[in-house]
Amino acid sequence: MGIGYGFPPNEVFAKMTKELICQRCTACCRWPGYVKISQEEADRMAEHLEIDREEFMAKYTRLVYHPIGLCLRERPDYTCVFLVGNECVVHDAKPQQCRDFPNRWNFPGFEKVCMARPADEIEGRPAAGATGGPAELEAGDGVE
Repeated sequence: MGIGYGFPPNEVFAKMTKELICQRCTACCRWPGYVKISQEEADRMAEHLEIDREEFMAKYTRLVYHPIGLCLRERPDYTCVFLVGNECVVHDAKPQQCRDFPNRWNFPGFEKVCMARPADEIEGRPAAGATGGPAELEAGDGVE
């Protein structure tokens, strides 16, 4: 199995020798698959959204049976429920799985869609697409 997320290792991951820096392109937020979360991560995101644990769990999570567990819901097009435009509503509180992409885990074919760049190529430059303010969820943005 892959590194902690149930994904098998892939050839590109095995050949990675440089740290990749996220450019906030949101490709990983638009890919089908599971985003596993711990109870602590759920609590952190709920606090970030200023809602209680029960509301967060009901609106934004689902249980995927063994071996996955608690996961974030996604929209019918597989887009993350917390992606609004090109901004992550929970960026400052996002799950470890999201923080670890693409260096500690990735999906087969990620290099064809992900804009992450080797650190030595972009040293000192801000991430492309990085904007000033956080996005906000609006009514109807979540999973029904």
